[in-house]
Amino acid sequence: MSDKRKPVTQDPIALLDARLATYAERGVRQVRLGLTDLDGVLRGKYVSLDKFASLLRNGGGFCDCILGWDMADELYALPSPEQGQSLTGWHTGFPDARFRLLIDSERWFAEDNVPFFLGEFVGAQGDAHPVCPRNLYQRALDRLAGLGFQLRGGFEYEFFVFSETPGSVREKGYRNLVPLTPGNFGYSVLRASTEAPLFTSLMNYCQDLGLDVEGLHCETGPGVWEAALAPTDGLETADRANLFKTFCKVFFQRRDMMATFMAKWSMQYPGQSGHFHFSLLDAAGVNQFYDAGGAHTMSSVQGYALGGLLKYLPQWLCLLAPTVNSYTRLVRGAWAPTAATWGVDNRTAALRVIEGAGAQRIECRIGGADANPYLVAAAVAMAAALGIEEQLEPGEPVIGNAYELEASLGDEAKFPADLAMAAQRLSASSEARSTFGSAFVSHFANSRRWEQAEHQRTVDDWQLDRYFEIV
Repeated sequence: MSDKRKPVTQDPIALLDARLATYAERGVRQVRLGLTDLDGVLRGKYVSLDKFASLLRNGGGFCDCILGWDMADELYALPSPEQGQSLTGWHTGFPDARFRLLIDSERWFAEDNVPFFLGEFVGAQGDAHPVCPRNLYQRALDRLAGLGFQLRGGFEYEFFVFSETPGSVREKGYRNLVPLTPGNFGYSVLRASTEAPLFTSLMNYCQDLGLDVEGLHCETGPGVWEAALAPTDGLETADRANLFKTFCKVFFQRRDMMATFMAKWSMQYPGQSGHFHFSLLDAAGVNQFYDAGGAHTMSSVQGYALGGLLKYLPQWLCLLAPTVNSYTRLVRGAWAPTAATWGVDNRTAALRVIEGAGAQRIECRIGGADANPYLVAAAVAMAAALGIEEQLEPGEPVIGNAYELEASLGDEAKFPADLAMAAQRLSASSEARSTFGSAFVSHFANSRRWEQAEHQRTVDDWQLDRYFEIV
């Protein structure tokens, strides 16, 4: 990672002036900025250099509708009184939400000669915004810091690539799409070598943006790839993941192709995951999950973190599975978990412990590729922190097929079957309200209820095929 994305220690005004002088030398005339909404969609704009300087000096305002609408830009309907009002909506008049640009988040798009900056929402007093996803992750990191730990982690994503464009998929009604390559070719050297210009170009493109991909390969299914992002620290773990998802799609669309991060685009193939690997380090950077004398080289800290994940992630599932489509992936026998289980190097479990002095970590296999990485990381980090605080023991690891264990598990360990049930469980979680704030929990749960309701008022292909003639 280049120094320009490390925490800034210089005077910000001096740094801004130096940055503007560099831009003048390079002929830069615009800056691109982006803020992340609840669904992980980057919303932003181009601004002039004068406006950019003003935003860095004074902050800015962005219509808070982007925190009050869904990914189709439909405004959430007001919830019923017993569910509480959402933080933003028609009842607030959609004022500007304050935001600040993060000068140390600069990424450079050489082909456009335009720099890009992330921003984050702030509260009315310049404090944390109650529903900003990035602020939520910071809250979880602060909780861990209070216990003496810093998080190091990275995401890995599966995504399908199609020889299609945004226009062609709509013309086809998202049916009969042409994948980049045919057949099931998991880990195929043949496919990767044949498509070497795309593989290497994507990795180079990401590296130039500070989104280093440490591994890229074909997964099982036509045109499906998996990218493992290099591990990094704290907020940067989710910053990189969110930027990767957006600009991976940009990379392919500029080549008249499309990548999708849906949890499951076809019932013929496994779903697309967004697994999160993490460990906790002390102030000296020593991995506190590793204990050479522990069972499976696990420390008590790692055990307690596992205990927290097992207890709280079923309650907070909709932070990791936020769409109606998410629940088509979380089914038995489809390489995705359906209950809170853990195992040692066991890919049938929800939580996979990976051993080794240089690699001791937890892989959370629950999240799909469709999830907002800030919310996934926030849920995982906060659950781990609570587990450590409460010294929650994880019990014995699963041996063999974790699906076979489900019948013996209590309801609290089983995952909700759909988004509405997951939203209700989040809303009822007192721990979620005390750690993430009631304002966020109510607003996010209402947004998921809206998403489920939008689905329920749609007639889909399955219903037409099943009922059109026979009933």
